[in-house]
Amino acid sequence: MEDDPRHYDHVAINENDIHNVVLSYLVHNCFNETMESFIACTGMKQPVDYLEGMEKRKRIFNFTLEGNALKAIELTNQLAHDLLEKNEDLHFDLLSIHFGELVRSRKCTEALEFAQTKLTPFGKVQKYVGQLEDFMTLLAYEEPDKSPRFHLLGLEFRQKVAESLNRAILEHMKLPSYTAMERLIQQTTVVRQCLSQELGKDALPPFSLKDFLES
Repeated sequence: MEDDPRHYDHVAINENDIHNVVLSYLVHNCFNETMESFIACTGMKQPVDYLEGMEKRKRIFNFTLEGNALKAIELTNQLAHDLLEKNEDLHFDLLSIHFGELVRSRKCTEALEFAQTKLTPFGKVQKYVGQLEDFMTLLAYEEPDKSPRFHLLGLEFRQKVAESLNRAILEHMKLPSYTAMERLIQQTTVVRQCLSQELGKDALPPFSLKDFLES
């Protein structure tokens, strides 16, 4: 059973729904200027609740992405006071980013002092022990970016932490932590899985957004 684009031709789509999906994505990712242009072009009303803290979220995201984790922590504490106290995983990741930046800059003494004061307490919790050992291993290399643990210093790791922090802040502010677009994809995937179970495993292939957009 293949998807036929003609099946969608007679399905009515409310244009406002499409606008809201796009707006949700722009607000979630703090694309302020694009959002303002989009609102101006579509005549939509600015979502006041969603705009709360948007500029600060953007700064927190960018600071995390750049490796300036201490500034990200400072702004997070201002915007969502007790978030990092309650979410130890995120706090640990942010502190680890700062430690990694110190190691990358070859400030090994400062890195050790920082680890002793800020990271050592996490060593009392079993789930952090392995991660701590991985980060401490970076000190043994002259070029930590080329070490077996290089990924801990990479943009991909910082991106993951930045996205998780952004979601946590939104949730803390009682706002959706996922965009409407992400929810639609999740729902479509689940519906396709349910249909496959009902019709047989070979009836429908797993949903792929890439394949759908190219169809």
